[in-house]
Amino acid sequence: MKRILRFYIEGFRSMTVGRKLWAIIIIKLVFIFLIMKLFFFPDILSRDYDTDEERADAVRETLINRSIAPSP
Repeated sequence: MKRILRFYIEGFRSMTVGRKLWAIIIIKLVFIFLIMKLFFFPDILSRDYDTDEERADAVRETLINRSIAPSP
């Protein structure tokens, strides 16, 4: 296990172009998961329901209604 870990550490340490590519990948992931979530995927359950119990009931009802409804 130590040899595998040392292999990856040395590989990342000796990278030149790869560091810039990893930085770009990390920046894109931060943008996708943080910025996009804030603006395009609001927390509808916390907006529409006050307590955890109400949220759980709403999710339960939705799941049950979808499983009972006939598919087209």
